[in-house]
Amino acid sequence: MNLHQFRFVQEAARRGLNLTEAAKALHTSQPGVSKAIIELEEELGVDIFARHGKRLKRITEPGQHVLKSIEVIMREVGNLKRIGEQFSAQDNGTLSIATTHTQARYVLPVPVARLREAYPKVNISLHQATPDQVARMVIDEVAEIGMATESLADYPELVTLPCYEWEHVLVLPPGHPLAQKDRIGLDDIAHEPLITYHPSFTGRGKIDHAFAARRLQPRIALEAIDSDVIKTYVRLGLGIGIVAEMAMRDDPVGDLVVRPVGHLFGQSVARVAFKRGAYLRNFVYKFAELLSDRLSRELIARAMSGHVNDYEL
Repeated sequence: MNLHQFRFVQEAARRGLNLTEAAKALHTSQPGVSKAIIELEEELGVDIFARHGKRLKRITEPGQHVLKSIEVIMREVGNLKRIGEQFSAQDNGTLSIATTHTQARYVLPVPVARLREAYPKVNISLHQATPDQVARMVIDEVAEIGMATESLADYPELVTLPCYEWEHVLVLPPGHPLAQKDRIGLDDIAHEPLITYHPSFTGRGKIDHAFAARRLQPRIALEAIDSDVIKTYVRLGLGIGIVAEMAMRDDPVGDLVVRPVGHLFGQSVARVAFKRGAYLRNFVYKFAELLSDRLSRELIARAMSGHVNDYEL
């Protein structure tokens, strides 16, 4: 058996048992993938996949166990490569970060700049995606570290740690009647046209839950994934906005009235995620420490080894 066979089996499972798609992803031929899988099955003495003719139909019970072992093997192969990179070049390489637009735009610029100061030879690869895509990128080793508010804690393949808490704020044109109120209630905004995040982003679930708990039906005029887009449409008069508080720090225009609404929607927690069992290079630890003074190399290392609960911070 060999690593090529393991990669072919793993990719076939990832691609929904479609060998043609697996072959495309691995830049090889479909017959080559099929032949390698059959050879591995013959060597192991078990069928990894059940077939109908030449088509793969499902993963067998022994195949499930084989895939779990292959996952461990391929993860450790990746770790070996990173160990080699770490000790052959201590201060250079590429740090791949998967995150949402809000984190990339408002939270990461300063930590990224400071990492570049500490490790000037390290390149940064920033992937912006939905929270679920962020989690998948870390699991698939497209990124070494993920950062988002939603979803990350839902994946057992990830070690996640709380990074910081934040709240939503209401953004209003200066002439809006609610701009004169110091404390705004749900009833005040329930009938206003609202401009806020898409349901899968930036704590939107907390907003929906708060209205539902009061049996109020909000008037969502526009949904977006980008806080700057929300602010733009508020300025155009399409409605009032609900955004993350960090989106209003150092706002370059400064023409909107900001009112805190954490008392309505509660606190949200931004989390960092690493693939469970992955080997982390020095500058990955350093970047995490720059994200939050709660995160230390020692704590992350203990979490990665399974000796600290994700919620102990």
